[in-house]
Amino acid sequence: MESKAGPSCRLVFCLLISAAVLRPGLGWYTVNSAYGDTIIMPCRLDVPQNLMFGKWKYEKPDGSPVFIAFRSSTKKSVQYDDVPEYKDRLSLSENYTLSISNARISDEKRFVCMLVTEDNVFEAPTIVKVFKQPSKPEIVSKAPFLETEQLKKLGDCISKDSYPDGNITWYRNGKVLQPLEGVVVLIFKKQMDPVTQLYTMTSSLEYKATKTDIQMPFTCSVTYYGPSGQKTLQSEQAIFDIYYPTEQVTIKVLPSKNAIKEGDSITLTCLGNGNPPPEEFLFYLPGQPEGIRSSNTYTLTDVRRNATGDYKCSLIDKKSMIASTAITVHYLDLSLNPSGEVTKQIGDALPVSCTISASRNATVVWMKDNIRLRSSPSFSSLHYQDAGNYVCETALQEVEGLKKRESLTLIVEGKPQIKMTKKTDPSGLSKTIICHVEGFPKPAIQWTITGSGSVINQTEESPYINGRYYSKIIISPEENVTLTCTAENQLERTVNSLNVSANENREKVNDQAKLIVGIVVGLLLAALVAGVVYWLYMKKSKTASKHVNKDLGNLEENKKLEENNHKTEA
Repeated sequence: MESKAGPSCRLVFCLLISAAVLRPGLGWYTVNSAYGDTIIMPCRLDVPQNLMFGKWKYEKPDGSPVFIAFRSSTKKSVQYDDVPEYKDRLSLSENYTLSISNARISDEKRFVCMLVTEDNVFEAPTIVKVFKQPSKPEIVSKAPFLETEQLKKLGDCISKDSYPDGNITWYRNGKVLQPLEGVVVLIFKKQMDPVTQLYTMTSSLEYKATKTDIQMPFTCSVTYYGPSGQKTLQSEQAIFDIYYPTEQVTIKVLPSKNAIKEGDSITLTCLGNGNPPPEEFLFYLPGQPEGIRSSNTYTLTDVRRNATGDYKCSLIDKKSMIASTAITVHYLDLSLNPSGEVTKQIGDALPVSCTISASRNATVVWMKDNIRLRSSPSFSSLHYQDAGNYVCETALQEVEGLKKRESLTLIVEGKPQIKMTKKTDPSGLSKTIICHVEGFPKPAIQWTITGSGSVINQTEESPYINGRYYSKIIISPEENVTLTCTAENQLERTVNSLNVSANENREKVNDQAKLIVGIVVGLLLAALVAGVVYWLYMKKSKTASKHVNKDLGNLEENKKLEENNHKTEA
């Protein structure tokens, strides 16, 4: 609950304020806070049992108090005094800890926590320190360039919104720059914003450069104090263009001197080692004593081998500062005889020569159908495999792009030549007939059966390589036939025939099959007859056994009768 402080509270407080005492053992206490954060100040007093209320105040520079917060121990109510700069920024907890949000520089004061009893007032002071980290330092107003042996302003290092104020330091390649008369001049200044009370620090650097400062980084830093102590922020690097006079002239050639060939364009470039470099020069060509005034480049187009010589350039205002270079224009000539498309007959002879003329030793390579040959070709008697596309290629390895090549397309023609072969399958059921053909242009092959004139279309052909290939057929003739192979190209038509006998093994195989079937049938019939005979035999055996038993019985009776007769006679 929040309310305005009443008259009775103020009266009691006024009666006791004169009796306020500083609790023994409580010295100065400092709270450090970052700008914009919340300041938290504990009361640092033990709350007495007979506490009436607690109160916070701050002291003005003249020592007069300004009360800002009140909390009753009985009603648990919190009251904030009408102090504009702390409106809606205060918070007083039950243990009388005071919090101030959005810390400002103006919050740097001496605050006092007061606990009031009926007979005493206890105080605990707290000093508030507010710190504001400055912006990252930045090098501004940078010089577009620095000149050797001249003291010139390099730039300003600026860091803003700091509290308290900080210090700025300059660095060259990471090392601190100390003031040195005529070489390093530092001018530091700081300004405070009257509204925010924040500082802006600026340090100007005047510097005399040397050639050692080329590509050398310059930086600056700001050192400031924060809640946790001293800290430093570094700026980004700044690298300055260093101007210095020309001390030497050089001449360059494009393309590289070792790679210039006839038909190229040569660009001469003259350079001074000053900064900025000279913009105009005099160029001297071979055999010409007078120089040609031009920018730092001079171009010759479509140069010939007679352009070989010494080339020079110099400064316009200082002709003694001169540079020169020797240039060789390389050339390469090739002559192939014969060349182009050449048609020869098989068995002919063909001499071939490739003649080279060059500015230095050149390599020669022979290729046939994109395959490198070990030696140059020589044909005393042409074969079909000699046909192809031959290339004589030469190059100067040190000169890029200087190559010459000429080609010879050799065509070896020949009338068709035929050779026929026959092969019987191991089973004897089929025969393979092959017609080997040689000739160029590629002959067309046709199979026919002599007599009937029937054309055989089911054939198998091999690839045509080096003027040769073959065609084959597989047949199983039931009677003797004559096969004809015809090969024809633009030069001639050639015919060859081959007699093929019928398959004798086919009848033998059929007879053997019939014989095997007859044997199997005979064996089956024999087995059947044997079964019938066995059955009749068994039946007969049973009938005979009965008759034998009957005959044996009659013999016994006859024997007994004879014995009786012998007894009677005796």
